[in-house]
Amino acid sequence: MDWALHDPHHGAYGAGRLRIGPRGDFATSPSLGSSFACLLAPQLAEWLLQLGPGPLALVETGPGEGELAGQLAVALAAGWPDLAARLELVLVEPNPGMEARQRHRLAGVPLPCRWADWADLAAAPARGVMLAHEVLDALAVERIRWDGRQWRQEVVALAADRALELQAGPPLEPWALEELVPLGLDPAAANLPPGWSTELHPGLGPWLAAAATALLDGHLLVVDYALEARRYYAPSRSSGTLLAYRGQRASADPLQEPGHWDLTAHLCLESLGRWAATAGWCWQGSCRQGQALLALGLAQALHGLQHGAEGQELADRLAAREALLRLVDPAGLGEFRWIALGRGGPASGIGMPPRFLQEP
Repeated sequence: MDWALHDPHHGAYGAGRLRIGPRGDFATSPSLGSSFACLLAPQLAEWLLQLGPGPLALVETGPGEGELAGQLAVALAAGWPDLAARLELVLVEPNPGMEARQRHRLAGVPLPCRWADWADLAAAPARGVMLAHEVLDALAVERIRWDGRQWRQEVVALAADRALELQAGPPLEPWALEELVPLGLDPAAANLPPGWSTELHPGLGPWLAAAATALLDGHLLVVDYALEARRYYAPSRSSGTLLAYRGQRASADPLQEPGHWDLTAHLCLESLGRWAATAGWCWQGSCRQGQALLALGLAQALHGLQHGAEGQELADRLAAREALLRLVDPAGLGEFRWIALGRGGPASGIGMPPRFLQEP
């Protein structure tokens, strides 16, 4: 999965092959327009202001096409100019193909902007806010399969017709079996049919540890598809959540045309929380995107569109209304989870519930 996504010459992201947006391979909340960033900006400003005086950073990991970073730079510079005067935009992008597109998109944004890797940030940790919007779902997962007697690793193999397929591999090591217990997958209690398969998330721990070394004081907002362990590992979910995307289509076959499809797997909230605590993050809470955006003023934004700004065409108002409704659609983007994590002392507001978890 890591190879198919990030190989610099053949990977879907590494080579810059995938396109994000309504006309691309898949749509994201920022790709529908600036409404998402405008609703998110007050939460980010509140977090940043809690950190007090001095230089601050808005760090986005895996910035995609650069749309969210650009939209937030505009919103923060317009709404909080004094804050923006001491704010730097930092992009963490491992794929050269995507970075080239981001540099083009973000030329001329109203905030100082630079690209860095985890080592750069660890050498001089920032104070500020870090965003991981649809990033952690692309971390490589480990597939496992229950054969009726024991858990086995699932491996990629060549079939007789030289097609790629997933096959049962070696039994899991004892240390790996211990990882299954808090997820409700204790082998002694596995009431699952033979062939039942799912994913584990070994990349979460290293990613959260790297993020912790990069942020001295502040907040991390994760926005992604996620499920509770009881839902993720329910017997009815017999093949996990791993999917491939291209051209606005989803496929259950992650092995077709490697390097040409996006690969994604849901997060497990309990796994994320456990690895976050290990890395020194404080869990501040989570909710679905629909609830978060309503708390941040989506209903008021919809009401404002009924009248519209002076000179605003009806077609533009209808398009903006459709975009806002798509952001909270429970069958789509509204099902995303917003997860707030923090680092630092009480003076930074780490113990306070985020605005998006409060009543609208």
